[in-house]
Amino acid sequence: QAFGYAADPNVQTPHIDRFAEQSLNFENAVSGCPVCCPARASLLTGQSPLTHGVIVNDVSLSQSSPFMGKLFADQGYETAYIGKWHVDGHGRSNYIPRERRGGFDYWKVLECTHDYNSSHYYSGDNQEKLKWDGYDAISQTQDAIEYIRDRGPQDDPFLMILSWGPPHDPYETAPAEYRELYSPDTLELRSNVPEEFADWTRKSLTGYYAHCTALDDCMGSLLQEIDRCGLTDDTIVLFFSDHGDMVGSHAMNNKQKPWEESVSVPFLLRYPDKFGYKGKTLKAPIDIPDILPTLLGLCDIEIPAACEGRDFTSYMNGGPDPSDGIAFLQCPHPFGQWWPGAGGRCYRGVRDERYTYVRALEGPWLFYDNERDPFQLKNLLGDASYSRAWRE
Repeated sequence: QAFGYAADPNVQTPHIDRFAEQSLNFENAVSGCPVCCPARASLLTGQSPLTHGVIVNDVSLSQSSPFMGKLFADQGYETAYIGKWHVDGHGRSNYIPRERRGGFDYWKVLECTHDYNSSHYYSGDNQEKLKWDGYDAISQTQDAIEYIRDRGPQDDPFLMILSWGPPHDPYETAPAEYRELYSPDTLELRSNVPEEFADWTRKSLTGYYAHCTALDDCMGSLLQEIDRCGLTDDTIVLFFSDHGDMVGSHAMNNKQKPWEESVSVPFLLRYPDKFGYKGKTLKAPIDIPDILPTLLGLCDIEIPAACEGRDFTSYMNGGPDPSDGIAFLQCPHPFGQWWPGAGGRCYRGVRDERYTYVRALEGPWLFYDNERDPFQLKNLLGDASYSRAWRE
């Protein structure tokens, strides 16, 4: 929700807002298992967490899974990955050997860090730990720009993932020029932030928005280079996130939860050669496992049977919704900041264009009409007037 195009009244994201005007905007996109490693493993494999096995952070993703990098490399694509990986499971700062990189050749990666101003990485097969200059997202974006700039017009097609760490907390670590753009006193809070959380939320949001605006400038620089190199028309650019962040909504922070602030993610896809430059809003729920088969479909590459996600290529061209209007939500095992002792719950749920329905192990838990109640303030479980909502 933290973008101008998504009607946030506080944040400054002019480059991404302009990109949204040129993109297919899946306004009901979700991260069905809204936490770092499970979502990233689903991105790379097109599988659900219960299939690829990464249901919590910091465990290894099996290299026997269908891997995005390998699938594109097998079709002659050059492959590049820059930034946060977080599916290796052998320590957050360890060197990751080539056989555990999922087919990505160009490699400027660290498993995971949230120290964005003192951020390390490994380059290719060099086992020396290197350090990004300054705020890592800016340096990573510059590296991506140089990768694009160094390519000749006759080079093979490429697949590149640029994986930024922020706006994940810590919130207060964006460069000073971005932090100075926001003041706690002037922020308009979401109506589901309780009064007793207002001060903490205002302070956190100043940093969160600062990260967002820093990334917006990064996105602007990247898109400018794609234009300068004459690659815009025939390049698919997808902007999305592995999860959202509660930042005080419902008196909560961070991720894993089934509420909109945690599960709802941006999903902007621009491909001018196929869809032109006029943006379009799409209603179908789309989830992280759907990304790999959809990219393969857009590139006319065969989709492995092991991919469980759905190919939305036909839908983007006006065909039927392959999701049947439903996205699946899940938390197989709450952990970390949301372990059961802190209120974490195992849950399964469904979300369509209008409703969110969630069951925990104890039974039905949450039911919201997101159309009438976009901030999910009223749990409708037991409300007889909604008893036929799903069937209708």
